[in-house]
Amino acid sequence: MKETPENQENNSNMPLTRRNYQLLAIGFAIVVLGFVLMMGGGSDSPEEFNPEMFSFRRITLAPLLVVGGFAFEIYAILKRFK
Repeated sequence: MKETPENQENNSNMPLTRRNYQLLAIGFAIVVLGFVLMMGGGSDSPEEFNPEMFSFRRITLAPLLVVGGFAFEIYAILKRFK
């Protein structure tokens, strides 16, 4: 289907393009991955201490992934593709 000037004008008025939605999906996956990495680490008994709760993955890596994913989401929304 050949695009008429009217169709081209309507497409340029769309706030987000297909590429923006793809980037949003990638950012969402990064955020979800960060939350998945934060899961676990507790002990089965409240009387036991499990030092695994304070691992590098849960304390440093996962929060960085979540914040980075949200920053990537902002970039994906603000980026203009032609």
